[in-house]
Order: sequence, then C-alpha cells, then structure tokens
Amino acid sequence: MDASIEPLEAGQSVRHAPDPRADPDPRPHLPASRPDPRDLVGRYRESQTESREAAHMRGLGDHLSIGERIAFYRERRGYTQPVLAGLVGHSTDWLSKIERGARKPPRIDKLAELARVLRVPLGDLMGQPLLMEDDDRHMDDVPAVRDALMNPRRLSKLLFGPTADRQLPRPEQAQTFVERSWGDYQAGVLGDVIAALPGLLRTAQELEDLPPGDERRRGLAVSARTHHLAATTLAKVGESDLSWLAAERAMRAADESEDPLSLASAARSGTHALLANGRYADALELGDTAAAWLARQVDEDDPAALSLLGMIHLRAAVAAARHQDRPTASTLLERATRLADRLGSDGNYWQTCFGPTNVELHRLSIELDLENIPYVIDHGNIDVDHMPPERAVSHRIDYARALCLSGRVDDAFSELREAERTSPQLVRNNPRVRETLRDLRKQSPVTGGRHSSELLAMAQRCRAVQ
Repeated sequence: MDASIEPLEAGQSVRHAPDPRADPDPRPHLPASRPDPRDLVGRYRESQTESREAAHMRGLGDHLSIGERIAFYRERRGYTQPVLAGLVGHSTDWLSKIERGARKPPRIDKLAELARVLRVPLGDLMGQPLLMEDDDRHMDDVPAVRDALMNPRRLSKLLFGPTADRQLPRPEQAQTFVERSWGDYQAGVLGDVIAALPGLLRTAQELEDLPPGDERRRGLAVSARTHHLAATTLAKVGESDLSWLAAERAMRAADESEDPLSLASAARSGTHALLANGRYADALELGDTAAAWLARQVDEDDPAALSLLGMIHLRAAVAAARHQDRPTASTLLERATRLADRLGSDGNYWQTCFGPTNVELHRLSIELDLENIPYVIDHGNIDVDHMPPERAVSHRIDYARALCLSGRVDDAFSELREAERTSPQLVRNNPRVRETLRDLRKQSPVTGGRHSSELLAMAQRCRAVQ
C-alpha cells in the first residue's frame, strides 16, 4: 500500500496545520459569467434561511412513537388497519396494538416491509436522527453537503471543461484533513464532521481532475476515503438517499484508483448506505461480493486488509440478521472471529475499530435484531472504555434497549446516561434512544422521586416527549 495513503492505527494522531473545515482552495467557486455579487449575497441568505427551516422541519414529530408514525402514514395513504395488516401478512389486532403502543414495535425487517407498502423511507417510520447542536455555533449543514455532492460540474467534464488557472490540491494535504474528520466521526462529534464535509468534498472532486499518473491514483484514493466518510456520516444522521449517492461516488473513485484496500473500504460504505435504506438483501450481496474479492489480499496477514475484510463480514452479518437469516449471520460472525484472532488485538486500521471486542459488539447487536434479549443481557456488560466513542456509544444504546425490554429500568437508564456523557450528539439524535426513553417512562412513575425527574429531563433533551 502506498505510504501516502497509510491509515492511522489506534491511538495514532496526525499533526495539523490549517483548519480542515476551511475550503482548501479559498478562492470562490463562481460560474464563468460571474453574476452581480449582490445577487450572490441574496441567494446565500435565502439558502441559509431555507437550511434553518429544513432543520426545524425535520425535528417535527420526534416525540411520536413508531406506532404513531405507522398510523399517521397509514391514514395518509388511505389504508384501513385491516388493509395494511393484510398487506404485510399480519392480523388487524397485531397492527392495532402496535399503533396504540400496546405491544413493542415490529422487528426492523417488518418495519422495512411496512415502509415499502406505505411507500415512505424506513427512517420516516423509525424517526429520523436530527443533528442539533448544544448551542448556536453551528447550524445544520446537511444542505451544504448536498450541494457539494450534487455539483453540476461533476456531470460532464466534456461539457464544463477545466476551470482556467486552477491550482489543484495535493493528495497528501487533502488526506490530512480527511483523517482529522474521520477522527471527529469516531469521537462522536458529528456536527464538526458535517461542517467540514462541503469543503472536503469539493477538494475530493478536484483531486479526481489531476492529470493521469500516480498522483491522480493517490488523489482518487483520497476522494474515495472522503466520500466514504460522507456516506457513513449521512447514514448516521438519517440522510439515507444522500448516503447512497456518496457511497456510489466512493466506489467509483476507488475503482479508478486501482487500490484494493480503498475499494474494500468504499464497499463498506456501500453496506452502510444500503442498511440505512432498509435494503438488507442488497447489503448482504455487496458484502459477500466484496469479501470474496478482498480475500485474495490477506494472504500475507496485512493488518489493514484483515481489518477491512473483517468489517465487511460484520456489516454483512448485520444485514443478514435484519433479514432474519440467523444461519448466514452466524457464519459471517465466525469468519470475522477468525480474522480478529489472526489480528490478535483491537486495532483501528482504516478507522474500522476491528478486533475481538468489535466482533463481540456486533454479535450483541445482531442478537438484539434477532430478538434474543436474554443473550444480550447475559453478555452485554462489556468494557468499551478503550473503544472510540462512536463504537462505545452504539453498544451502550443497544445494551440499554435490551435492559429496557427486560424490565431493568434503572440499569437501562444508567447505560443511556453514560452514553450521553460520552457523546451527547450521538445519543440525543438517535431514534432508538427516543423509543427506549418512551418505554422507560411507561415503566416508571411519572411523578415523585429524583429518578423520574432525571428520566423526564433526558427524554426532553432527546425530544422523546414534547
């Protein structure tokens, strides 16, 4: 693997000089006709207003349960309860109890089926994550990420041609900025990642315009890495369609880079995007195909290749579990276990966090998707303090969900509080946290002691209640 794209290992840091949130090319990207600057200012203010309005619009209805969301979209579609229940192969009583909250929400595969029948994104039933900062220093910059991904100049190099007198960035400098944002992602600081992404994506697109040769291939590898970061982050904040677009760009750049590890990493972003869209069979197929292709690269026990292959197996195992295919999920978990044993310890090659601990965390998440709650309770008390916050918080949320479903209210609330202390953004914007908090409040007194007051306060912070 080329030294210029060597990934960071666990605990390794990068020295930074310029601020990566700034556009590496500070010159304005204006069209050739250059409109009146006053028009540009007016359009910018309009776009900022629209962005703020969109951010608030996405937050409406966060307090609704999954059952209430199903009822809302069912009525909007004009279906009666018997009709919708029949379309997904269940009884009217089953659907009625889910909509009233008299039984727990459906498994995620059944939710995906309901979303397909109702013709809405899966995230609309689960409750979209909403990135809201703790103060006013940042706004929701997802619209700016969308603009960068949908830059019309990327549609045709022949039509638009090169920009005159343009100084293209260097891959090594761009990679430094990207690795820092990957570090922010793993630290759970998603607001900083999203703020940096528009500039990173514009730089990545310029790297693809480098003249043919080794430097362009290195630039394409950095572009793939950037678009992978975008795909994974966008999936985390509920932008599933944009996540797929970014993943497709990541894989296309990785293809052209001719770097096998870049392609394997980009394929991992594709599984994230497909899982976010509820396309579990497709995610499983992509994982299987990428794993079979990459398996030829691990003969020499390259730790980066071992880690990427292991994570592809784990993501495919999650897809199998959400498709309720336990045998396939178990087989893929065992393959990942053997690779973790070969690696020998927890690492962080290519920001995979792959190792024995991450395999066990995925096993627990898979058992939760398969509704094996007793297994998660018996094995879920794992020390995750040495893991990156993003991974640790994801596990604590899963464990809290299992504890809640088993009636252990205090233990579940304790896990959620610890997760919130680790990364407020990841917890307060997670739909599964909101559902868990609503269930915990049903099992706890509404008035009285200190515990109930703390639970209500957290539910309000996470917008689980109005």
